[in-house]
Amino acid sequence: MELLSPSIGLLFWMTITFLVVLFLLWRFGFPVITGMVKERQAFIDDSLRKAHEANERLANIQKESESILQEAREKQAQILKEAAETRDAIVEKAQDKARQEGARLLEDARVAITGEEGCHCRYPQASSYAQCRDCREGSSSEPPRRQGTDGSHRPYAG
Repeated sequence: MELLSPSIGLLFWMTITFLVVLFLLWRFGFPVITGMVKERQAFIDDSLRKAHEANERLANIQKESESILQEAREKQAQILKEAAETRDAIVEKAQDKARQEGARLLEDARVAITGEEGCHCRYPQASSYAQCRDCREGSSSEPPRRQGTDGSHRPYAG
């Protein structure tokens, strides 16, 4: 039963030992432990701050890349629009040239078949040189000349 009811001497030495260990820990152990905890807390706070800054920089880089990408898309659309306009202009020019060449070939064929030349002065409704009032009354008896595709003036073929 001695363990259940300790003696006064045992209590005294246990109290002295506890106070010595408490003093040693208070003097040498706790400052080191609290310093390490504060150091660890500062490291964690610094890491969180750096992570937050990195997230902000990443967000800024993403915004910048999106704006650059949007600008590139706009430039692409503009280039495609200009290319389409150029293509349309080239196609229209080629079609006009083909129409003119077709009309010239038709006129040459008509003249070759009928033997009459159409008058191409102010009265396009006149179907021949003889029916055109200006050409009948006109200053010359020669049919009008047309400029060819090579730049030379030649009379209508007949």
